[in-house]
Amino acid sequence: MSERVLKLGIPKGSLQEATIKLFRMAGFDIRIASRSYFPSIDDKEIKPVLIRAQEMSRYVEEGVLDCGITGDDWIRESNSKVLRLRELVYAKNTLQPVRWVVAVKQDSSLRKIKDLSGKRIATELVRVTKDFLKKNKIKAEVEFSWGATEAKVSSGLVDAIVELTETGSSLRANHLREIATVCFSTTQFIANAQAYRNQWKRKKMGSILLLLSGAIEAVGKVGLKMNVRRRDLEKIVRRLPALKNPTVASLNEKDWFALEVIISEKEVKVLVPQLKKLGAEGIVEYPLNKVIY
Repeated sequence: MSERVLKLGIPKGSLQEATIKLFRMAGFDIRIASRSYFPSIDDKEIKPVLIRAQEMSRYVEEGVLDCGITGDDWIRESNSKVLRLRELVYAKNTLQPVRWVVAVKQDSSLRKIKDLSGKRIATELVRVTKDFLKKNKIKAEVEFSWGATEAKVSSGLVDAIVELTETGSSLRANHLREIATVCFSTTQFIANAQAYRNQWKRKKMGSILLLLSGAIEAVGKVGLKMNVRRRDLEKIVRRLPALKNPTVASLNEKDWFALEVIISEKEVKVLVPQLKKLGAEGIVEYPLNKVIY
């Protein structure tokens, strides 16, 4: 294999779809064939591999992978010594922060974390859960769960579970109730320390992160451009909720300017009629793929 190849871990499982979507937003065409653990990508310098998010940090730490994407929760769980290069968070189609919570049956007598003393707890996040209990001076039995964790507490196999949740809807559907938050977790772009010392690999990771970050910044934003008379320019600029100062350029026609700005997509329906009333003409709204500062 050529030295100029970056081994990139793509998380298999709950983060997979959002990660692939983010890479596509950033300009990378990633395709995953059925039953394949080696996605194709339109960049010959990147070799992507599908790895469970739970195992990602271990393989990155060992150097099997140069870098990868996983949750902060799994980095903490494996106690990995990896470099966290960038937090990847955006709210659309979910690379958003998640919570690990202690949940019990809806009719359980357990109401607060102190009530967990002497109880049995099932979770996939064993190390982090034990650290949480120790911090709160609670002695309880924590066992690893291979899955279907909600069913274990519902059927009485354990007293409580520590489970991942975004909205709490799955817990409510299983007639469970939260009593405490163990930790929050965000998606992280991580790197192997030795790989990061390699000048070419570090530069390649930086290029990928620049594009991913630009795609994240563009989520929920649009561009607006319009033509403005000189006499209306100042009041229109004052009205614009610009991320940066708007771009203003003179037009060939005397006393007319072209004005361009980036705004939140949610503001458009209120803002455009106001801009029209203030004198803006030829207003055009356009989507953004990336915003890079």
